[in-house]
Amino acid sequence: MSTQGIDAVFLETHNWGKAAKFFQSLGFTLEFETGHDSGQLRGNDGPPVFIAEVPEDRETRAQLVLKVADADAVELDPSVEVVAPFEDTHHGTREMTVRDPDGRLWTLQAPPKG
Repeated sequence: MSTQGIDAVFLETHNWGKAAKFFQSLGFTLEFETGHDSGQLRGNDGPPVFIAEVPEDRETRAQLVLKVADADAVELDPSVEVVAPFEDTHHGTREMTVRDPDGRLWTLQAPPKG
């Protein structure tokens, strides 16, 4: 199996407005806001950056999403720990979570089935 690069970057923040302005000051363009303290920005030819606000008492996370062409064609080496197999998401993709040798979680994202 081979991935096709980084599909998206997901970031959590304690202040959506400040985070969006920060990325815009770096040259990113706001593609859309969801209306509930989150949205997506894009910079040039790179992957989109989706930012979501979380409560102050929750630690923020950053996640890189790796693109795969077909979830059904993914065959992982047995040494790769699958945390969650491919599942349909509410945003129209299929995602799998794996853990690397240092304990970091990685998301593999594929187009919807069929």
